[in-house]
Amino acid sequence: MENPTFFTLTVLVLSLLITSSSAQLRQDFYKNTCPNVESIVRAAVKVKLGQTFVTAPATLRLFFHDCFVRGCDASVLLGSPNAEKDHPDDITLAGDGFDTVIKAKAALDNNPTCRNKVSCADILALATRDVVSMIGGPSYAVELGRLDGKISTIASVQRQLPHSDFSLNQLNSMFALHGLTQTDMIALSGAHSIGFSHCNEFSKRIFNFRSSNGVDPSLNPTYARNLQQQCPKGVDPTIVVNLDPTTPNTFDNTYYKNLQQSKGLLASDQILFTDTRSKSTVNLFAANITAFQEAYVTAITKLGRVGVKTGNQGEIRRDCTSVN
Repeated sequence: MENPTFFTLTVLVLSLLITSSSAQLRQDFYKNTCPNVESIVRAAVKVKLGQTFVTAPATLRLFFHDCFVRGCDASVLLGSPNAEKDHPDDITLAGDGFDTVIKAKAALDNNPTCRNKVSCADILALATRDVVSMIGGPSYAVELGRLDGKISTIASVQRQLPHSDFSLNQLNSMFALHGLTQTDMIALSGAHSIGFSHCNEFSKRIFNFRSSNGVDPSLNPTYARNLQQQCPKGVDPTIVVNLDPTTPNTFDNTYYKNLQQSKGLLASDQILFTDTRSKSTVNLFAANITAFQEAYVTAITKLGRVGVKTGNQGEIRRDCTSVN
């Protein structure tokens, strides 16, 4: 069993580090160097989203994966051999998320005032806000001033990202290490209002569960049968299924309503409702979209402060895929 005193002290120390490193962030960081940064990025994101909806969940997931591994430093974008994005937990990141940042960076570089003035990490943070707001989610002020990291390794990803079979204790522990509360975690899980998952992430719940019929009893039976049809046993595991079967193209609170109906695709989704410690928050977000949106904005802002690089720890990359 974990030593609770040690765990509390670890979280406290990490929280202090997060606070000190994020002190440089401010909403008007580029006021004098690239005053139109937000409108330029937003225009590029709008074009990209118009080309493919996958842009939205791909960009949002990319931001989350980046921040949880080495902090919000765009290290996930680096393309050197054995980089983060080559890890099994990152290899399924959709290319449209990477392309969104690249396109926004190119748009900024086309503006002489902004060329090589804005970090790739900040571009990703802005693009994440933009894709969410463009598909029905809340808009919010983005804190800026992150530097791009210089290191990206496969080893960095190990045990840094939540998995689809995590319990509430595992989820809470992992998020707490980044200064995020249980409420923050549940709000950020609302990102599963959009996007998809590969069949192999939940196949054990519909075929190989330890029950009389092999199906996880926490799954809605009709929903489970639908999933079995979409992901037949033994078929290519690269097939994907929408995380939200109801409104998959809208960033809303239907995700939480789905959990109430036992339609959480991943075990780590459904546990938020079946565990009594988190159930009340799910019920609140399902009943009150404003409460969800406010909690999401608080959580995504806190997430954006994780592991921010300062001084010689980082740089502003000329090419988002390689260090200067």
